[in-house]
Amino acid sequence: MPSRLVVISCFATLVSHGDVVGAASSLTDFLVEAQHSVSHPLPPKYVIAPNGTVKLRICFNWSCSRREIMTFTPDDMARLKRSIATCSGKSLHDRLQRVRIGIQQMELLAQKYQPLLGNDLAINDFETGLDGRMDCVDNSSNTTTYLSILRDIGELNEWTVSTPRVRNRLSLTAVHWTAVIIDKESGIPWSVDSWYRPNGHLPMVMPLQSWIEEKKGWEPPFKDLNPTPLFTHELCHTP
Repeated sequence: MPSRLVVISCFATLVSHGDVVGAASSLTDFLVEAQHSVSHPLPPKYVIAPNGTVKLRICFNWSCSRREIMTFTPDDMARLKRSIATCSGKSLHDRLQRVRIGIQQMELLAQKYQPLLGNDLAINDFETGLDGRMDCVDNSSNTTTYLSILRDIGELNEWTVSTPRVRNRLSLTAVHWTAVIIDKESGIPWSVDSWYRPNGHLPMVMPLQSWIEEKKGWEPPFKDLNPTPLFTHELCHTP
C-alpha cells in the first residue's frame, strides 16, 4: 500500500434518497432498476441457479449511480473455488486469506464481464469522471454481495455475513463504509474493505473495531494479514 494517502471521504456524492440494506433477492427483482446515486450501500441482489450459475447485480460510478446485472458461469465459479482452496489451513490467518481471495476472484469475474471496472483505482484519487470508478458505497455494496454468494456456495462456512458499517457518518470529509463478516469461532466482527485497492486486488481485512478507530490495514499489527504477493499460495501460512 502506498504511504501517500489523502484523507478524504470515500463517499463521492451526497444524496437524499437510497435503498435499505437487505437480503438476497429472487429472479423477479432483476427487473430494470432506477439508476440513481444512493447515500449508503445497496442490499445484495443475486440468484444462484441449481447448475451453479450466479446472476448478480453490481454497481459502480460512485455511490451506485450505475448498476448492471451480470452472470457468472458454472466454470467461472469452479475456477473461483479452486483459487480459494489454495489456502486450506484452519488458522485465522488462512481463513481470512480465503475471504480475501474470494473477493479478489469475484472482482476479477465482474471485470471480465464489465471491463470498465478495470478503471477503478485505489481510494478516489485520479479516477474522477472515469467510467468504472468505485467509491466506498460501491465497494461495500459489491463486496457484501460477493460475500453473500460465497457464503451460499459453501466457501464462507467459518463466517457470518453482516450488513455494512459506517464510520464518521456525519463528516463530509471522512465518512467511510465497509463490508463486514463475523467470525463464528470468536464472535468478532471483521472489516472487509476493498476501497483502498483497485478492483481485482486483494481487500484489506482487520477487526471492525480497529477499522472504526481508523487503523491502517497496511501497517502493523495488520500488515501481515494483508500481504499482496505475486502468487496466491504465498498468502497462506499452511501449504
